[in-house]
Amino acid sequence: MSHALFSLNGDLRQLREAGYSVQRVGGFLVMRDVPYVTAERIVKRGTIISDLCLSGDRTTKPEPHTVHFDGEYPCNAEGVALGAISAGSNDVNLGHGLRARHVFSSKPGPQGYGDYFEKMSTYASILSGHAAVLEPGATPRVYREPDPEEDSVFNYVENASDRAGIGALTECFRGERIAILGVGGTGAYVIDQVAKTPVREIRVIDGDEFLQHNAFRAPGAPSIDILREVPKKVDYYAGIYSRMHRGIVAHAVSISPETLHLLDGVSFAFLCMDAGDAKRLAVERLEAMGVSFIDVGMGLELVDGSLGGILRVSASVPEDRATFRSRVSFQGGGDNVYATNIQVADLNMLNAALAVIKWKKLRGFYRDLEGELQNTYTTDGNQLDNGGSE
Repeated sequence: MSHALFSLNGDLRQLREAGYSVQRVGGFLVMRDVPYVTAERIVKRGTIISDLCLSGDRTTKPEPHTVHFDGEYPCNAEGVALGAISAGSNDVNLGHGLRARHVFSSKPGPQGYGDYFEKMSTYASILSGHAAVLEPGATPRVYREPDPEEDSVFNYVENASDRAGIGALTECFRGERIAILGVGGTGAYVIDQVAKTPVREIRVIDGDEFLQHNAFRAPGAPSIDILREVPKKVDYYAGIYSRMHRGIVAHAVSISPETLHLLDGVSFAFLCMDAGDAKRLAVERLEAMGVSFIDVGMGLELVDGSLGGILRVSASVPEDRATFRSRVSFQGGGDNVYATNIQVADLNMLNAALAVIKWKKLRGFYRDLEGELQNTYTTDGNQLDNGGSE
């Protein structure tokens, strides 16, 4: 994809044709081997790093106009710091193996930079011009073959994390192999959120068909033509999210002793399935594998013409299986209105969000001071608690 990006965009292609050593790394445009002068009047080479703004596979106007720089603070030929471009200094981990020590700001005018050739070549000239005084011939135009394209799970560049400065934090999800058991309601919203993270694989397991009532509790809006095809749920969702994420693997089967092997190799699982033997089998298998997982549940009742109930998120980790076992039952039945396929997509969405947030807490993405393993949301009173049961 990196080579295609440079061939499709004139400003990026122009940088390479001019001899600059540039490549895409994550959501950044990186220019290496830029000569600059240190305070000791020594010529060294540093790296200029810019956020990369894209619309699909096409570059857009560079925003912001600033860049990161990895190297000592640059000076003029006399060793005086280039203070006019300073926008702060701090050692920052940008993710993807990139670090930066300074931020530079040199805006050409109220309209900013027109494209990435103008932006990157301008900053390179600011630094290298002083270096050439001390070392004639010093130039950032030292083209070499770009590094191989990173092994991305996305079909197009995920630049949101890097633009927000959390690229290094997002890397905690790389290599994860996630299983989602059940995508009838809440599970559909789980895949919607997990597909936007760089996990290596999303294994979706559900044997049911995607029917008309599912359309009204699912993310997005399936057409009537899709409904007429009566696709399997996993195939329907894999078709959607594979447009973004390359690691979607669909298994149109139910969990049973014959299909438990589909959990082999996963690093985390979301259980979005009804109570019963299938859930019990999955829990026992995941526990035996030493894998953490989250189970979701929803209990609703219709009283005096209005709905009320509780959403539940229960986590199980190798260090504590007892809390989950004490809270979750494998027995179905009762007067739970939710079991009738009631259309409460907002509650499905919230249940999924709470589950995904807890997963991200377990992985260190979100701060987790309490380390709760049980979480409930009660519709009446809008009450969110770290405790209780379905």
